[in-house]
Amino acid sequence: MSSCLSIVIPTYNERENISTLIPLIHEVATKNNIDYEIIVVDDNSPDGTWLVAKELSKKYNVRVYVRYKEKGLASAIIYGAKRAKCENIIVMDADLQHPPEKIPEINNLLKSSCDIVVASRYTKGGGIIGWSKVRLLESVVATFLAKLFLPPARKTSDPLSGFFGVKKKLIFNPRIMPIGYKILLEILVKNPQAKVCDVPYIFRSRVKGKSKLGLKTISEYLIQLIKNIIYIYLKRS
Repeated sequence: MSSCLSIVIPTYNERENISTLIPLIHEVATKNNIDYEIIVVDDNSPDGTWLVAKELSKKYNVRVYVRYKEKGLASAIIYGAKRAKCENIIVMDADLQHPPEKIPEINNLLKSSCDIVVASRYTKGGGIIGWSKVRLLESVVATFLAKLFLPPARKTSDPLSGFFGVKKKLIFNPRIMPIGYKILLEILVKNPQAKVCDVPYIFRSRVKGKSKLGLKTISEYLIQLIKNIIYIYLKRS
């Protein structure tokens, strides 16, 4: 089913946002004649996010999976991708910081010649609204480190983006480590031959719910970075 599009949304405590996001995706997809499916992978949210998604599945093309033991954003994305019916996949967050309006552009590039399409905050036309100077500095430094030590990350202006499109087969590279929040970085490093394209988007601060960013997220990123540096070094030697 190469002409269809699977949209994978990992969730945890996004009850308020998922009820808005799914109808927006449907509206954009329908308007642009996109044959889509939405796959919600929820890590047993205490706020009942998955229950809201289940209710929405009665009206929209949504499949909901609840994980009770396994946790984590990267592993949730891989879990959802394994169950995708389409070869083209878009990964996005449920917090409304990733605009559904960019889905058609990402989908069109996936259907043409791009293996990975990154919705970028740092390319011309992209940007970030609502972040503090400290939060922005953290993102810039993390991106700089990825590009400095991991050459495949230089193929995009935003290797740490959480909003991207990808060919399904690239997600299942056996060398991918499903840790942390930056699964795109893993896909880039483990598929250096892939053609990568950027599309700009404006990242806005969430309106509802709480950010998942914390010390654990930062430490997981540093572990991921070090493991990939070692991987590239061993591959060269």
